[in-house]
Amino acid sequence: MSIWAQATQLAAKTPENRNRYVDFLRAVSILVVVSGHWLVAALYYHDGSLSPAEVMEIQPDTRWLTWIFQVMPIFFIVGGYANAVSIQSARRRGIDYAGWLAARLSRLVTPTLFLLMAWAGLAAILHFSGVSGRVLQLATRAALIPTWFLAIYIMIVALAPATYIAWQRWGFASLWAFALLATLGDLAYFGSEFKWIGWSNYFWVWLAVHHLGYAWRDERLGSPVMLAAYSALGFAALVLLTQMGPYPDAMVGSPSGELSNTTPPKITLLALGIFQFGLLLSIEAPMRRLLSGLRLWAATVLVNSMIMTLYLWHLTIMVIVVALAYLAGGVGLGLEPGSFDWWMTRPLWIGFLFAALLPAALLLAPLERRARPSDSPIPAAGRQVVGAALICLGIALLAMYGFGDSPLPHLDIAAFLMVLAGAGLTGLVPLRQK
Repeated sequence: MSIWAQATQLAAKTPENRNRYVDFLRAVSILVVVSGHWLVAALYYHDGSLSPAEVMEIQPDTRWLTWIFQVMPIFFIVGGYANAVSIQSARRRGIDYAGWLAARLSRLVTPTLFLLMAWAGLAAILHFSGVSGRVLQLATRAALIPTWFLAIYIMIVALAPATYIAWQRWGFASLWAFALLATLGDLAYFGSEFKWIGWSNYFWVWLAVHHLGYAWRDERLGSPVMLAAYSALGFAALVLLTQMGPYPDAMVGSPSGELSNTTPPKITLLALGIFQFGLLLSIEAPMRRLLSGLRLWAATVLVNSMIMTLYLWHLTIMVIVVALAYLAGGVGLGLEPGSFDWWMTRPLWIGFLFAALLPAALLLAPLERRARPSDSPIPAAGRQVVGAALICLGIALLAMYGFGDSPLPHLDIAAFLMVLAGAGLTGLVPLRQK
């Protein structure tokens, strides 16, 4: 049976009460972020050397595109909705926090662990083959960029039962409390000697955005007109912050070494999330009617069946394709980034990379669908939280520095061992029992 037939068969069995728009937004968002990463990579082979850059550095007027391609707020909002559904289900079935967290970590960490192990092995082979630490670092940092999202999202998931209780008790007041903390974090970052406080916004910004998913799940968002008004206010706030405040236009990265809206996260991302969320939710009713048709819903099911794999491996595929093109004399990489011909070939570039990614996704996707064995012992909740924190710290360091050259000797090895130790504590990697 073909993969499309399987998706169609599964789609036909979907319960009528499922909100299919949640899954649709998740699927579309992953395709947008994958395409966006491939689009901004401005790789140029000239005179026998390869020059990596970003199109936003070459053409600053393209930075407005990040207001479309920066869809991480949508991921966190959809995650908030899904976590609320999962928490409610666990309560009905009498599953405690440890059991709930074990299932969520299994889905998130297992495919990520395989990616990191694959790159650790490849990095070791390349190192002992004489590849320089700088080249190795560039390749692995590029490939591991997607993992930064999981470094914070895993901790947001671990906190979800507590934050959902806060939402149920205080409603929007809890959301605005996180927004206030995020604002104070920005004020500290920009206007005080305690700049390091701004890095706490990895929690406050994304917890506030995640709360929007709770509001959606509990149907506390108002009419489409009200949602459109929220969107307009979010857009207005974003314009004011970027045009009159200290925030840059780009919602992704830090072109030309300028200040970044993402490192650490700024309140601009919350404004962007409200803008995107209000706009997309204002059309929820007609979209849900469209998704009642089998074909569009089956396509959504198909993408969601391999969504983590598509996200985690799309830049690895690009790194492999670029490496092969370089070894073949720069074939396909000879157009100057930003030129008319370069832009005209971007659809071909993205289409080719999707064609290369799909077989890998079909091969690796079973890892993300693999359920935790029912007879597997569930570690204590505290042990799992400590393990999750170690995993997140290790992932963050690898996403930031990659394998190879790093500020401290053997930091990459230490970071990888943190991930393995965390996976062991959470029960995802068997630990030797006495």
